[in-house]
Amino acid sequence: MSVTVTLSKSQRAYAFLRERIEDGRYVPGYRLVLGQIAGELDMSVVPVREAIRRLEAEGLVTFERNVGAQVALIKETEYQHTMETLALVEGFATALSAPHLTPAQLDTARAVNERMRGCLDDFDPHRFTELNLEFHAVLFEPCPNPHVLDLVHRGWRRMTVLRDSSFSFVPGRARESVAEHDRILDLITDLQAGRTGATDLELAARRHRTATLDAVLAYQAAHRPAPPTEDQR
Repeated sequence: MSVTVTLSKSQRAYAFLRERIEDGRYVPGYRLVLGQIAGELDMSVVPVREAIRRLEAEGLVTFERNVGAQVALIKETEYQHTMETLALVEGFATALSAPHLTPAQLDTARAVNERMRGCLDDFDPHRFTELNLEFHAVLFEPCPNPHVLDLVHRGWRRMTVLRDSSFSFVPGRARESVAEHDRILDLITDLQAGRTGATDLELAARRHRTATLDAVLAYQAAHRPAPPTEDQR
């Protein structure tokens, strides 16, 4: 005998929002507009507000005065550690890959970066992040050291688990990122021509990753709620 469980409106709203946060449809920084969500679910804003408060208590949503509810970048420390590690291993993998990259692969990377540049005016952080992985994968996949490559893959998978779309929080960083991609590609060309060394390329690729981390950490520090005063305790 099957039992049908009827969810309350608040539970339905919670399940609806959580699913979209976890599968990446609602990226970090995405504004949760109560009226819009209520309309999609054909309910009042009251159960939606209750669902958002529950998600806020779980750390999946943050609330900022004059902005409203937004999808949070969860596990700040884990994000920082993952980005720091990825900067090291991906920078090294890119340097190891560079001598093996073919002209066709470099053309592909440049074409992807141009698509990223085309996203800047009508900015979609989720799509930009997808293209960003596509760009970097072209450069690190030919890495001849399978152990290093495995670490890079693990780092990127971890970023997916963390729902990373850093550019949601710091969209201005996207334009800088595209320019840095151009610089990395120029360094690869210079390395293949013997005009620069692998260390210069590795450091540039590493700085590229840590610059995004620094921008996100600065954003989080600026938007972190102030500790309660004595009167508020």
